[in-house]
Amino acid sequence: MTQQPTEMQTTDLTDPARITALNVLLGVPGSAPRPFAHQVFFWDAQPAEALGRDGHPKTGGLIPDMGLPRRMWAGGALTFHHPFVPGRQAVKTTTLVAADRKTGRSGALGVVTLRHDIRQDGRVIIEDRQDLIYREEADPKAPAPAPVPARRDEALSQTRRFTTTELFRYSALTFNGHRIHYDRDYAREVEGYPGLVVHGPLLAQHLMLMAEDHLDGLKAFEFRARAPLFDFEEAQFCAAPGRDGLEMWVRANDGRLCMTALAQ
Repeated sequence: MTQQPTEMQTTDLTDPARITALNVLLGVPGSAPRPFAHQVFFWDAQPAEALGRDGHPKTGGLIPDMGLPRRMWAGGALTFHHPFVPGRQAVKTTTLVAADRKTGRSGALGVVTLRHDIRQDGRVIIEDRQDLIYREEADPKAPAPAPVPARRDEALSQTRRFTTTELFRYSALTFNGHRIHYDRDYAREVEGYPGLVVHGPLLAQHLMLMAEDHLDGLKAFEFRARAPLFDFEEAQFCAAPGRDGLEMWVRANDGRLCMTALAQ
């Protein structure tokens, strides 16, 4: 029997041009890396036959196959120990922390936790926990989940809408082949969404930019996806001081909560 791998390592020369391209996409001046910029490195380039129907690499390697075809990024937590230096070799070690099949209100769920340790010059510069959820096939007859209303007591806010071009460019920069972000027919007909889904990490990235500017630096950031945001919607990126740090959230234009976060 082949033993399931629990760790993989990827090395990247961290081309500074990718940081510049990401900053252009985000509307950030200059070529200095901002928090979460390491997302544009460490590509997992697989041949077409190694991809699932959704455009992601098939499960069954580091992430076990639990028979659940729909994948989503549910959240994560990052700790920034040292600055990321583009143009210098970096090593990402990914460890499978947990992979459990559970039953939720919407049916079977696969809950996966990955830990990514980013190293440069032999030391860990970023710790990045990634939480993934795998679900059953979409049921077109199932009622839509009741939206959770978002807070409206923000002290800071920014309004943003994402174009299909932005979603495609972010997918390309992060080598994310998930078709829900650029293939409208697939998103609607197979996964049951009303439109293209804005990347969860892209929402988190914009919250981190806000937090870094407001806090004059960022040491740690934790986020959780609450509901998808779609390309035809406008969103408010919000923040308010909290007891443990800067409390942040994304509110869709219908008032529903899409993401929560805590920045320190």
